[in-house]
Amino acid sequence: MPPFAALSDPTRRRIVELLAAREMSAGDIHGHFAVSAPAISQHLKVLREARLVRVRAEAQRRVYSLDPDGIDEIDAWVHGIRQFWAPRLDALERELRASSPPATPASPPQHAPPQPTTTAPPPPPTPPPRPEKES
Repeated sequence: MPPFAALSDPTRRRIVELLAAREMSAGDIHGHFAVSAPAISQHLKVLREARLVRVRAEAQRRVYSLDPDGIDEIDAWVHGIRQFWAPRLDALERELRASSPPATPASPPQHAPPQPTTTAPPPPPTPPPRPEKES
């Protein structure tokens, strides 16, 4: 499987991120996920076939690490993309700078003084009438 196809799965991407920090046993990797150990084993197999991870036996454990060859393949692809875009983006920046007026320091916003209101406020409410006292 090509490296990018292997990385299309979020679980496999996370495994690669974990292994970028340090080597880990299959059990340690499994501890980071809420899926079965056989499912993690399948993900590791796909990553091995894509040459993104490698494994070595250490007594009863299998220890996984990143495979520099597969990572270098991805890095070479990204480098090629950067080589393609860098000159074009530089040319775009030059064109934008040439076609826009020079930047001037922004002046603080001018606030208009408050305008007096032209309508009078409503009169206060009239109190209810008081009941008359009986004599």
